[in-house]
Amino acid sequence: MNDSLSPALLTSLIFGAVLLASVLVKLWLASRQARTVAAHRGAVPAQFASVIGLPAHQRAADYTQVKLRLGMLETALAAAILLGWTLLGGLDWLNGWLLDWLGPRPLLQPLALLIAFAVINALIDLPVSLYQTFVVEQRFGFNKMTAALWLTDLFKSTLVSIVIGVPLAALVLWLMAATGAWWWLWTWGLWMGFSLAVLVVYPTVIAPLFNKFQPLHDESLKERVTALMARCGFAAKGLFVMDGSRRSAHANAYFTGFGAAKRVVFFDTLLEQLSPPEVEAVLAHELGHFKHKHILKRIAGLFAFSLAGLALLGWLAQQGWFYTGLGVAPHLPASMGGQVPNHALALLLFMLVVPVFAFFLSPLMARLSRQHEFEADAYAAAQASAQDLSNALLKLYKDNASTLTPDPLYVRFYYSHPPASERIARMGAHVQPA
Repeated sequence: MNDSLSPALLTSLIFGAVLLASVLVKLWLASRQARTVAAHRGAVPAQFASVIGLPAHQRAADYTQVKLRLGMLETALAAAILLGWTLLGGLDWLNGWLLDWLGPRPLLQPLALLIAFAVINALIDLPVSLYQTFVVEQRFGFNKMTAALWLTDLFKSTLVSIVIGVPLAALVLWLMAATGAWWWLWTWGLWMGFSLAVLVVYPTVIAPLFNKFQPLHDESLKERVTALMARCGFAAKGLFVMDGSRRSAHANAYFTGFGAAKRVVFFDTLLEQLSPPEVEAVLAHELGHFKHKHILKRIAGLFAFSLAGLALLGWLAQQGWFYTGLGVAPHLPASMGGQVPNHALALLLFMLVVPVFAFFLSPLMARLSRQHEFEADAYAAAQASAQDLSNALLKLYKDNASTLTPDPLYVRFYYSHPPASERIARMGAHVQPA
């Protein structure tokens, strides 16, 4: 009697164990964060007492708690849905149903599988998205969207996905079938080219479909910002104000585009909340990311991880246990045209499974991101003012209802930006009374 486990069974066991471990860790971290925030809800940290009032502090605590509870529910639901797609046979059933309906057509059936999967997942996510927007964000005064605007956004985003996503998916599937064992290298080249093209096209073609962008009209602020960019050796296509207030009270500023198409974009809510020197300091922070080549490093990292991931998929797609161990038949049935690989199944399984294992790399990625934020803060302090940046950060923390008392382990695992206390201390700034 052979007591060894088959590769497929071993794959099922490993996947199930890692999924369970990731869910338990996520729920444990969320519960730690919830307890820490609740324990400090009754008093503003002494460092911030002169700036943040108790009502604002408690609002941030309550907002954090509500989001954590919703996040814990999403974690459990996502795990159940993932099991449904994989080990419980959902993806295999969907693939079989489409085979019965369309037949074993080499491109049409796999493309239909990708589209059907995306549509079903979008419908599953819809209730949580609606609750997040019209209940959670509404309750705390952040949501500014009407039902009509939400439906308009949904229609536009769906249309963009169809116009861009369907041809791209069809081309990927064609490359996988037509270019032999090295399909993953061709697909990587296509994906990288597409990603760079989006960086160029997004600011002028896609983003204006959803928001209005107007040139910055405040001459004093424009002069200040232009002088800052000149000092930093940065050139942009223009300075724009985005009507973020149509959808949310949250504030932000960002750079978008690539190469000559770079733009500086301010949310109108940001300009309402911050003084000109504070806006300059926030922009100097964003310039710091460019000065330290953080954006290029992240793009290079994305390219490298994508290449490694597609190379791994190229190998896994040839392993029968990869499919059967995750609950699907790897090929079309012999009765429907012979053993023809279904590359869409390999793509979907890979996209479903990789995040489960990659979750445990979150602390490393978060730590790298926080280090980049510290570097950008230091650059802003040198080019503008550490004190103005500190003041701006505290205003944004207050207005965005961000907790000032996070759990340290939760921070180390998830936070892409350091907590306010760490950032202000590292800059050498101090909290000024309001």
